[in-house]
Amino acid sequence: MIPFAYSKPTDVAGALQLAGPDSHFIAGGTNLLDLMKENVAQPQRLIDITGLPLREVTLTDSGGLSIGALVGNAELARHPRIEADYPLLAQAILAGASPQLRNMASSGGNLLQRTRCAYFYDSNVPCNKRAPGSGCPARSGLNRNHAIFGASQHCVAVHPSDMCVALAALEATVQVQGPAGSRQIAFADFHRLPGEQPERDNTLADNELITAIELPAPSFAEHVHYLKVRDRASYAFALISVAAALRLEGERIGELRLALGGVAHKPWRDPALEARFQGQPATPATYTQIAQAMLSGAQPLAHNAFKVTLAHNAIIRALGQAQRRQGATA
Repeated sequence: MIPFAYSKPTDVAGALQLAGPDSHFIAGGTNLLDLMKENVAQPQRLIDITGLPLREVTLTDSGGLSIGALVGNAELARHPRIEADYPLLAQAILAGASPQLRNMASSGGNLLQRTRCAYFYDSNVPCNKRAPGSGCPARSGLNRNHAIFGASQHCVAVHPSDMCVALAALEATVQVQGPAGSRQIAFADFHRLPGEQPERDNTLADNELITAIELPAPSFAEHVHYLKVRDRASYAFALISVAAALRLEGERIGELRLALGGVAHKPWRDPALEARFQGQPATPATYTQIAQAMLSGAQPLAHNAFKVTLAHNAIIRALGQAQRRQGATA
């Protein structure tokens, strides 16, 4: 680990004055410290934002919730309004990491997690995400855990967050602030596909800070389910995860939300597909059609074709569970 300066501002303006390409904001540090230990991240300055007033969960004028960027993952998952009105988010958070890490991790930091691709973490091998232009050994190497959607010749890594898959399905908004003022980023536009710039995970500028995550007014508080398939029962990242939400009209689908994790450089969702199945019967046969349509464009690599079948079965199971479930978080 290289030497670095440390600052702890007391307000957002002070934090932004210190921000830049060679500085990193730090809150819980559950990912950044690992990256620093492996010499993947080498900031010249750490800006400790834990003293900023970003720890509130408040109602918005539109009837939704604003979640301060420093609200802890464990606290958020057990917040009464989240459990009652956004159980899909509570389920996803509780599926992630371990209780110890959820106690430390912040909501804003969860959005900024970097891939757990083994090649990215190994500074002795090339990686376009770590060193642009050096190559992507995962394309021809061990790629069992890698992307089946949205990859490029430069990167096949996947986004690791569970919380973000639920936020994608719920159509959250990310509130950010920078020297030029504040702006809102639709969640679908926050994370990037690798394209020609795999080193860029999201659309934040170097000097911008996430201040809050905003949820719309609740419309999926009953028939939801978050399903995570992994190699072991705890403390493992998803091979496939599914955030499924249904609004039922009798025995038909009034509205569908479906997002996948573990399959792409960002949470994977297809709103046009969701709209196509509106009004269809809420049956296993329909869920099978949804799974087939969702996976029709998959492009597996040499070692992860199993993910297509796994995702197909997981989608059907998650939608069936959502239909039967009444918003429980356990």
